[in-house]
Amino acid sequence: MAPKNKGKGGKNRRRGKGGRGDVKRELEFKEDGQEYGQVLKMLGQGRVELQCFDGVKRLGHIRGKMRKRVWIQIGDIVLASLRDFQDEKCDIILKYNVDEARALKQHKEIPDNIKINETDLMGNEEGFSDDGVEFAEDGSDDEETAGNLLAPPSAAANLTKADIDDI
Repeated sequence: MAPKNKGKGGKNRRRGKGGRGDVKRELEFKEDGQEYGQVLKMLGQGRVELQCFDGVKRLGHIRGKMRKRVWIQIGDIVLASLRDFQDEKCDIILKYNVDEARALKQHKEIPDNIKINETDLMGNEEGFSDDGVEFAEDGSDDEETAGNLLAPPSAAANLTKADIDDI
C-alpha cells in the first residue's frame, strides 16, 4: 500500500485558497507618505503607470506580497506608498475593490470626477470600444459574390466542361 501524500508538492500547494475572496476588511485610509492613485497602464514586470490623486503621474511597483495574489487591472484604485528619495516612483501596498472605492469617494478621500468602474474608464457606456469599423448590408447574396471572387469569368468558362481523358 502506497503512503498518503500530505506534503505541499504539485497541486496540493494550490488547494484550499478559494474561500478567502468575500471577506469584509476594514477600510484603510491614507497616512502621511501615502497617496491614492488609479492605474492607467500595466507595464509588466510588476510595474504600473499610476495617476496619483495629488496630480502626479508615477511609476508604481507592485510589492512582493501582492504579486501573484492580488491581480491589479487598468482602472483599479490603489493605495501607494511614496518614496522619499524618488518622487516619480512609488510602491503599491493595497488594492481597493469597487465597494471600498465607492466608500472612499463618499468620505471625500478621492475626487468626485474619478471613474471607479472599469467600464466607465473606457469612455463608452456599454464598456465596448468603437474602432470606427462599420459594416454595410447591400442586399446581395454571399453565394453570388463568393463565386465571382474565386475565378475570373474567362477561367470559369474553361472549367465548366471537364474532360476526364485530358487529365
